[in-house]
Amino acid sequence: MLFDLGAFDAVLLDMDGTLVDTESLWIEAVLGVAAELGADPLDQAQVIGGTVAGIVAVVGAATGGRYAAADLDRWIDRAVKRRVAEVGVRLRPGARRLLDGLSAAGVPCALVTSSGRADTEFILDVLGRAVFAHTVTADDVPRHKPDPLPYATAAALLGVDPARCVAIEDSLAGLAAAEGAGCTTVAVPHLQDIPDAPRRHVLTSLEMITVTAVKVTR
Repeated sequence: MLFDLGAFDAVLLDMDGTLVDTESLWIEAVLGVAAELGADPLDQAQVIGGTVAGIVAVVGAATGGRYAAADLDRWIDRAVKRRVAEVGVRLRPGARRLLDGLSAAGVPCALVTSSGRADTEFILDVLGRAVFAHTVTADDVPRHKPDPLPYATAAALLGVDPARCVAIEDSLAGLAAAEGAGCTTVAVPHLQDIPDAPRRHVLTSLEMITVTAVKVTR
């Protein structure tokens, strides 16, 4: 079953785990750092879809508060960059076709990510900046997924009612944020199982999404 985006006025897209396969690299890096520091075993679900600050807090708690947050942040950042350098930034299946289709159809789009601005700028070189009219990163808002603010902010920047937006996500935290803002959601599970929910469409791949010219209703 295909899902067409033509019924919406704008498309809001998550980045890590949805468009690029960096979520797994983050998880590997974080779990590796935590293990090296003698942390209690971490539940992978605690760090999926989270911000850097949130992940640092989880690792800090697991290590009994023995390390400063700034040190944990630096060690995790170094580990992530090492993993990215080793394997490169890989697009999720169907991501390039989706982004090209959105661009060709002239669909208003925004990127909504829990990554910081610097990491997002790096990934934008891979995704293609021209696709996105706006990007909302963890550095741009005071509250982060699963709080609705990032998605509400993206819709406001595009000048579109969140109810006329569709958000594409891979994590429960991201879906909670988008749905809390009032968006219809498309879930493409990656590292988490995603249950059905009202106004949520669960697909197995971005390849199941089609793009037609958006009919703006506002």
